[in-house]
Amino acid sequence: MLGRFLAATTALALAATAAQAQTLKIGASLPITGGLSVSGEKHKRGYELCTKLINEAGGILGRQVELVVSDNRSDPATAINQYERFINVDKVDAVYGTFSSRLTFPVGSILSKYNMVHAVPSGGALRIYEQGYRNLFYFQVSAAEYTGKDVVAVIQDLIPAGQGPKTAAIVSADDFFANAIAAGLLGEKVKDPATDKEIADLAPGYLADAGIKVVMQEKWPEEGFNDWLNLANSIKRSGAEMIIGLTASAEEAVQLTRSLKTVGATPKLVYLSQGAQTEFIEGVGESPANGVMIHTTWHKDVPFESTLAGKPFSNADFVKAFEAEYGVEPDEDSAIPFAVCQGIEQAINGAGTTDNAKMGEWLHARTKDDPVRTVLGRFTWDERGLAKDKSHIMTQWQDGKLNFVYPTGEFEGVVPFSYPKAGF
Repeated sequence: MLGRFLAATTALALAATAAQAQTLKIGASLPITGGLSVSGEKHKRGYELCTKLINEAGGILGRQVELVVSDNRSDPATAINQYERFINVDKVDAVYGTFSSRLTFPVGSILSKYNMVHAVPSGGALRIYEQGYRNLFYFQVSAAEYTGKDVVAVIQDLIPAGQGPKTAAIVSADDFFANAIAAGLLGEKVKDPATDKEIADLAPGYLADAGIKVVMQEKWPEEGFNDWLNLANSIKRSGAEMIIGLTASAEEAVQLTRSLKTVGATPKLVYLSQGAQTEFIEGVGESPANGVMIHTTWHKDVPFESTLAGKPFSNADFVKAFEAEYGVEPDEDSAIPFAVCQGIEQAINGAGTTDNAKMGEWLHARTKDDPVRTVLGRFTWDERGLAKDKSHIMTQWQDGKLNFVYPTGEFEGVVPFSYPKAGF
């Protein structure tokens, strides 16, 4: 009897071990707490929903996916340690990237060291993609330095000639992402901080090209800034017809907008690098948000078609699944990681293995006619890992709704651009 019991126990243990071996592990370090927590939590939702839908459809290569998420507390050193742990202790088969250029830049060297495919959801600073990492793939529009191209395109294409803003005030967080966008707008040189090597010379800059003169420029510290009213008063005194606010978080966008309302600023146009989230409209209210323009990679009304678990999966399908799971509409902070998950799933299936070198080869081999298909549209990448042939979707808050205003003529659902802004 004892022999039978031991045999049965051994069999159960072996079965459990075999089942565990069949689990496909994917690790993600995210800022669930700390200064980047709003976007970090939304990234987590995007990864979790995608994983759930894949598992319901049978998994990847017949294996259920186990998502391992760790909170890096918005701290680069913690993020580095967590990816090291994923690879060396948890023995993950693949990883998803983290949020923000601040965290992505140091994580990139670790994942490159272990030859892991690094699918980046949010980390647009050009310096990340000039390190020579082989298997780096950015799941957004090109580097942040080039964002100004799409901002200026709206002014040139949607505002009657001669009526656009002639002057601009640029205020920004001293942050990887914000500094990168500012560099393109101002025409600065981009350098590798470790070697001081020049990566790119962006002169004369998108604003100068558009005939817009910068009459004020100011940065606030990366952490602990709270002097928003004085900053807003300085912006108002500059008389700038266009206010450009480059923030590191949605909360900073809220604080800046509230302060501009308090001081009674009256610009013709406001562009913010963040603020597409529901937290922004809830934080500032409908009237102050009206007319604020924000670039984004995703919008719920854009009819992108993709695949998930080998079957057609539209942007509308994503919105429906997200609402069913979480009871709210998604925004880009959840759509982008969902797309990363789609890309990794397609890479594993395409390569037929979780061997990251082969996954990377498959991703690099994508073409315009055979791309990775996601809820952010189609992706192919250059040798640096930047997406080819993609532009931002330009949105604008109008009567409490974030409407899709540019590009025109490419998709249905575009609404007329509102200009000039009628105060805050």
